[in-house]
Amino acid sequence: MSSQLISTRQRLIQAALELFSAQGVSATTTRQIAEKAEVNEVTLFRNFGNKHGLLLAVLEESAAFKDLGESLVRRATPPGNVYQALKDYASDSLHALERVPEFVRSVVGEADQFPAENRRALGRGVTEANRYVAQYLATVIQQGHLKTYLPAEKLASLLNGMILGYAVIEFTSEFHELWEDRDDFLENLVELFLHGAMSPSAESATNCLQGGFINNTEVADLPASLVHEILQQARKFGVRDYALAYVLFGAGLSATEIISLERSHQIYDTQGHFLQITIPGFVRQVPVNQWILGKRYGSFTNNPLIKWHKSRKDAQTAMFLNETGKPLSESELQTRWQVWSDGLLTPQGQTPAIAQAQQTWRVEMLMRGITLENLIILTGCDRTQLQPYVRRAKEKAALEQATRLDHKPG
Repeated sequence: MSSQLISTRQRLIQAALELFSAQGVSATTTRQIAEKAEVNEVTLFRNFGNKHGLLLAVLEESAAFKDLGESLVRRATPPGNVYQALKDYASDSLHALERVPEFVRSVVGEADQFPAENRRALGRGVTEANRYVAQYLATVIQQGHLKTYLPAEKLASLLNGMILGYAVIEFTSEFHELWEDRDDFLENLVELFLHGAMSPSAESATNCLQGGFINNTEVADLPASLVHEILQQARKFGVRDYALAYVLFGAGLSATEIISLERSHQIYDTQGHFLQITIPGFVRQVPVNQWILGKRYGSFTNNPLIKWHKSRKDAQTAMFLNETGKPLSESELQTRWQVWSDGLLTPQGQTPAIAQAQQTWRVEMLMRGITLENLIILTGCDRTQLQPYVRRAKEKAALEQATRLDHKPG
């Protein structure tokens, strides 16, 4: 096939796609396509037979959705934020469909008039898009230790079917109230997809449990005055205890995570202070905040944890040691917490629990403006598991606003 013939063929396909997209398949004539491609109709018929033959070529050779699928697959290595990747894929797919609304309307409304070969080509195009999405899902299911109720191929078909369905409704309806806007649809789509069709496996759930997640609808964060009192009590018992309390409230770590820390897991400079949390099958980094509920506890290079680190003269790799110089156990950390909080009561009249330190940190981070997506990354929990913290942060924000208004004259 000569380069001139290839060029002519591609010009005809491009002209057809543009006209199909602008005015639909039925309203487009072969003469219009030929004129736009700057060839005569005979050339069109010689290459494609008729308009439906040209439509077949458009369906088979358009790489838009193949490219979207390939882009999604690339996100799986290394694995990233599954929620954001799926939302971006769905959004990009809708934008791709939006660029050719008349073509979508035509294909949907006139498909029963197409030859069987064209309908099969349309099916192959959808299957190709599904294949790439299924490949991505299979990767993140394996790497994320997710439990699914359907195989990856069916999950991909379900996702693409819902995206196409939304596009058809949007392009063919003058008015509908199914969703507030497109972003509302996309968020609900991915939420339903991830938490309806997929869920964390036992191993993944254990990771979040080890991270201190409490599976209930109530978050019992501690008030600032009580937190600062616990920190001051810990300080009285030495540099190690002060560092332990500081990590509990400044990094939002659970007791299990703290005892698993090693000295090499600490990273700090003038720009920030971070800890690497390593649990079998799961690694993440968290910041160590220098500000805790309105009070500053040192700097990125000089705070209770760094002072403890610099005071060490031993060769132990564990970040925290007990009185005998051995790695601190979880029960020993619980005992230290009880010593610091002895005689103190929460607003509910109960003794503070160590898990409430992490709950306090998560609520504070939300109050200070961190996004839910970023908190998911820092904690290793999913959106559903963190929703109680979102509700509590909103409740505190409402109370604070009401209090501020009360200080203003009516």
